[in-house]
Amino acid sequence: MKHVRLLFLWIICTVTYLKANADVRLPRLISSGMVLQRDVKIPVWGWADAGEKITVTFLYKTYTTITDKNGKWQIKLDKASAGGPYSMMIQGNNTIRLTDILMGDVWLCSGQSNMEFLMERVKEKYADIIAHAANGFVRQFWVKPYADFQGPKEDVDAHSITWTKADPKTVLNFTAVGYFFALELFEKYKIPVGIINSSLGGTPVEAWLSSDALRQFPDLYSIYKKYGDTTYTSDIVGKNYRLTRSWNDSLQLKDKGLHEPVKWYDNRYKPEGWKNIVLPDYYTGIHRKDSSGAFWYRKEIILPDDVTDKKAMLRLGNIEMSDTTYLNGIKIGSVRTKYTPRVYDIPKGILKGGKNIITVRVVKMQNTGGFIIDKPYQLEVDNKKYSLAGSWLYKAGVVLPSTHSSIAVSHGPGGLYNAMIAPLIDYNIKGILWYQGEGNTGNPKPYYNWFTTLILDWRTKWRNDSLPFFYAQISSYGHPEQHPVESGWAAVREAQLKALSLPNTGMAVTFDIGEWNDVHPLDKLDVGKRLFLAAEKVAYHINEIIFSGPIYKSMSIQADTIIIDFKYKNKGLIAKDGDTLRQFAIAGQNGKYIWAHAVIKDNKVYVWNENVLHPSKVRYAWADTPLGANLYNEEGLPASPFSSDEDDNPDKRNKLF
Repeated sequence: MKHVRLLFLWIICTVTYLKANADVRLPRLISSGMVLQRDVKIPVWGWADAGEKITVTFLYKTYTTITDKNGKWQIKLDKASAGGPYSMMIQGNNTIRLTDILMGDVWLCSGQSNMEFLMERVKEKYADIIAHAANGFVRQFWVKPYADFQGPKEDVDAHSITWTKADPKTVLNFTAVGYFFALELFEKYKIPVGIINSSLGGTPVEAWLSSDALRQFPDLYSIYKKYGDTTYTSDIVGKNYRLTRSWNDSLQLKDKGLHEPVKWYDNRYKPEGWKNIVLPDYYTGIHRKDSSGAFWYRKEIILPDDVTDKKAMLRLGNIEMSDTTYLNGIKIGSVRTKYTPRVYDIPKGILKGGKNIITVRVVKMQNTGGFIIDKPYQLEVDNKKYSLAGSWLYKAGVVLPSTHSSIAVSHGPGGLYNAMIAPLIDYNIKGILWYQGEGNTGNPKPYYNWFTTLILDWRTKWRNDSLPFFYAQISSYGHPEQHPVESGWAAVREAQLKALSLPNTGMAVTFDIGEWNDVHPLDKLDVGKRLFLAAEKVAYHINEIIFSGPIYKSMSIQADTIIIDFKYKNKGLIAKDGDTLRQFAIAGQNGKYIWAHAVIKDNKVYVWNENVLHPSKVRYAWADTPLGANLYNEEGLPASPFSSDEDDNPDKRNKLF
């Protein structure tokens, strides 16, 4: 009897296993709420048992196929115009019903942090737009970031089990650039728009190259193969984890501010031995280049008696690296990265009339740190603002050796392509939006080859040699220079400019809407709009659209003057904000650049310096932050930075459209 029961259980388990194994399974992209690309064949795919019959019913048509020996199946549905919502039924051993499907235009949004940058970060700047974001025809699929070096994955990980419709709450988790692009597209054409956000901050372009593309660059490919050894990468990850954990354990154990009988953030604490410092500041006081650890800042502010029950907010600009902030002994917020603005809501009842104490604990692991200047530092009560800039007290809680820079395995060549792009390539898309380049400014020389290879390779993978590809030229970042200098940021911009030599590409110039002290400028609305202008021209074939600012075309030399001609002058060149052009530099026979005079004449730019009798080269806006660069066309679009040094590479000079 016992054997019979065991046999019965074995049969039940076996049947259950076989049934589960036979169930049709879909990729996460193919889900309810999805937006499918209109006017093209529609691939739908998934997995089941080898040899299993799969039936798909959509728009009153039924399609069938048989899974291959690996259990993979794909069906291409007939073209359909924009519209919806529709339902789809997939049947095999089991039945899956998908609902609320729209036909429209699908755009892949990829790159690094300025594409990953969420609407949450600009909820104050664009409060009115967010308040009116209820639009079920604009949707996002958000890919979770991770890297894999074992080869292309069959599916992505995702933040949600379905596509997400835009509304005032959900839109906060949309890519800001992608959303503003989608909004322009929807408002112009009134069709559903799907955006696939597959991006990761801090990543270099080579992380997004496929293994096929990497083979063209032996150094990169050898790293990719090395990272394919899981023992090797596990050792790196383990070492990084142990170093970070050990450092943080020491920090918490040794920080006096956390372990004295009265903690330093407590209102009962009486500061002794603290020094004065003027904030905001960077590399000052305790922020020596040879130190890291925990540093405490304290400020007293006197408020009127009626503040207790009023709405209040504390703004502490940006802080490098992480902070924990207290008000009158109560923790009101904490941010772990240097890029996120410190904007802390203050619950009612914490503020009081008279003396209030703000205490900030700043942790920095590297040899940089401080309070970023030219950011808002203020306490806001109702509509009144109390400045917090000026004198503070500070004291080190603990000073520790700086942690060594660790290898970011996820940034290695090919890893992000395998995990975040390869699983998407069976999904038909209208085009690609790309915002990346900051991660390659330290070594800009190979960027042109790597970036153009990525564009061509992704088109090959999507089996569409004319797939539209639009990108944001990297913005401004870093202290403005007083004299012409070499610049990794400018060199990447030049590489991006040259990439326009590829057909069906377009570029949004963004240096003029950047922030010198923030690698993540808040103006993502204009980036989205400028990308859409390029898309209208290339992807939507609106020939009369003014889609670009002036683009360097050629130069000639007459005596001591360089004369520059531009494409896309449209109605004419202008010097925005005045008659004087700025940020032009020329070089003589010695190749050394100096600032130059520049004027617009006959719709060209004439550049000279009385000390350079025989000029040979010219540059415009060639700097990390080309402050004051003001060449535009009359339609209000900025000229791209450029260097005529690249004229000896005519094949790489742009040939737009």
